[in-house]
Amino acid sequence: MSLSGTPVSERTHIGFFGRRNAGKSSLVNAVTGQELAVVSAQKGTTTDPVHKTMELLPLGPVVITDTPGFDDTGDLGTLRVQKTKQTLTKTDIAVLVVDATDGLQPNDLQLIELFEKKKVAYLVALNKSDLLTAKPALSGHQIYVSATTGAGLQDFKERLAHMSVAGGVKQPLIGDLIQANDLVLLVTPIDESAPKGRMILPQQMMLRDVLDHHGICLVTQVPELATTLASLKQPPAIVVTDSQAFGAVAQIVPETIPLTSFSILMARYKGLLNNAVAGVNAIGTLKTGDKVLIAEGCTHHRQCGDIGSVKLPALLKKYTGATVDIELASGSDFPEDLTSYALILQCGGCMLTSREMIYRMNYAAAQGVPMTNYGISIAYMKGILNRSIAMLPAALAAQTQV
Repeated sequence: MSLSGTPVSERTHIGFFGRRNAGKSSLVNAVTGQELAVVSAQKGTTTDPVHKTMELLPLGPVVITDTPGFDDTGDLGTLRVQKTKQTLTKTDIAVLVVDATDGLQPNDLQLIELFEKKKVAYLVALNKSDLLTAKPALSGHQIYVSATTGAGLQDFKERLAHMSVAGGVKQPLIGDLIQANDLVLLVTPIDESAPKGRMILPQQMMLRDVLDHHGICLVTQVPELATTLASLKQPPAIVVTDSQAFGAVAQIVPETIPLTSFSILMARYKGLLNNAVAGVNAIGTLKTGDKVLIAEGCTHHRQCGDIGSVKLPALLKKYTGATVDIELASGSDFPEDLTSYALILQCGGCMLTSREMIYRMNYAAAQGVPMTNYGISIAYMKGILNRSIAMLPAALAAQTQV
């Protein structure tokens, strides 16, 4: 990710859904002003979800997704429909594209039911409206558009922008925990897993949020931490560390200074902190032969000191004394059947949308599988969980109530 670009996880995700030949791809191209999707009179031209990151006025930074027809047939069609359903886990606004000359069909009603079940905001775009001789009255979720003539497109984009704003203001990453002019000390190890020439996304986001809330940010590494603290006239308002350095940092930072991690604050930002804190207690019940799923939102080359495939499994074995079976998942891959797992360890989710993170948490809960995240699990196994969430009363309550 560039330093100037908006992360994919922070963009509004807009998915275009509907039957084959309803004009989904044509409408995507008309709305964006670009030839993003292949258009053909042949049914089923779009065979897999097509994603495009862009700036779309008046919405701002978005991810546009064009999906296969929901009425696709055959074995391959069934797989495509499944892919379409999976797209909903990360969709903020769903656009149901309907051929206005056909009206709402059973497949369209099935999609609306799916949107409502998954609590996804949606808008029904009655496309090809230029072919209608008369236009029936619309419900609140509907709008007439024409990808061919451009009729209704500006109103359509205004409606999407209003729906995006109505989605609510996000929880600050750290801004509500500090006052203007407070000093925030970030501990950011630079090791073999750190990307060359830049900081990882949660660190970038934390820096920006501190600045947005008029705080003062200081960045250091573990070897320089003690010297940094000693050089300060006033102690920092809070120290935020990479979770992998939790143990070492906790020994250096006095108990009087609030201490937490990027991963813990990301869990709060994504809306799943309290559930993840409650779920971490499952680590204490793990036994030899249990299966643990370690899920990461990004897809990267795993190195010798990789946290997901190396450090966390080793820490689990050391803490529990048990030999558990580890399975790894990365990117958007997430198993449908979770019932064989005793625990799910999810990364901070900086590359996943809040909707997808909450979906994973709820999906695991529905199957009776506890789920927590990297930072919370490391703090728990290092014996400093309560200290690391002491400034977050709701999370602390979730831990003490278990």
